[in-house]
Amino acid sequence: MNPASPIHPPACALAAAPDDRCQQRRSHRASTAAAATLALAALVSGCSTVTPPRGAAAGVESAGRSYFILDSDAQTQEIVLYALGLLDTGYRFGGRNPEAGLDCSGMVAYIVEQVSGRRLPHNAAQIAERTRPIAAGELQPGDLVFFNTMQRSYSHMGIYIGDGRFVHAPSSRGSVRVERLDSRYFKPRFDGARTLLAAN
Repeated sequence: MNPASPIHPPACALAAAPDDRCQQRRSHRASTAAAATLALAALVSGCSTVTPPRGAAAGVESAGRSYFILDSDAQTQEIVLYALGLLDTGYRFGGRNPEAGLDCSGMVAYIVEQVSGRRLPHNAAQIAERTRPIAAGELQPGDLVFFNTMQRSYSHMGIYIGDGRFVHAPSSRGSVRVERLDSRYFKPRFDGARTLLAAN
């Protein structure tokens, strides 16, 4: 039997001062790991985007900003009914319709289009940017709630249905469902509220 070949550690491990190639390999591995972590977080939170809105701080209305506004207050009730009608719809990352599956922003954009005939972006951060911020104490059924689930603002969202509850499309357990805003997971991640109604 031939003696086992000696095991040679990689050059990076032997070098007292790693050369550029070692550093590049380590940098590449770190970048790959970071990208994988973000992708996994996106799947867990159930949204297809993590880009925060530009210049749209929660609860602050910029002068002269034009927001997406529904034609009537009654449409918010329709939004709630549509959201409840989608319970148990399957989750799909990037999904835009119930037949194929929905993610969080896809669900909201789909419902708003069915109710108003107008389209919101399929992007939680862009929806936050285009809708009017309100205080959490002003939440009414049909308003939108946002969460920081990826260490970035507006990375998940849902539709408020009243009584401290909201409907959303998370990837975990794979379907549209109701959660409480004060749940152990979502309460510390609450990122603000938006409304589709005009200011009084």
